[in-house]
Amino acid sequence: MSRLVLDAGAFVAFERGDVAMRARLQAARRLGLDVVTTSPVLGQAWRNGRRQALLARLAAATHIVAPDETAARKAGELLAKTHTEDVVDALLAGLAHSGDCVLTSDPRDLERLLAASGTRATVLVA
Repeated sequence: MSRLVLDAGAFVAFERGDVAMRARLQAARRLGLDVVTTSPVLGQAWRNGRRQALLARLAAATHIVAPDETAARKAGELLAKTHTEDVVDALLAGLAHSGDCVLTSDPRDLERLLAASGTRATVLVA
């Protein structure tokens, strides 16, 4: 595993105090893994910064990548290949590299999108 890729479900799980999610993040830190996501994922999880101190802390420790035109086109192509509709999931799949671990609350769609992109990443439920 080279990086830990987070979807909105991973951020929400961390914010809710999910023990498994916190353990995965601690393990990633111990192993020196980068924790990454795409900016629309943060938009899915962010609601009220004054009440989301834990989420803000995780966001600060995460490399957040803003999608560009190339990423958007790739996401659209993945949606067409998989007949799925969630642009944020497609952007996240496009961000993932082979060898990464993707933490998601929607493993079925992410697995389809990753397979369509040819990315061999491990998908775990957040």
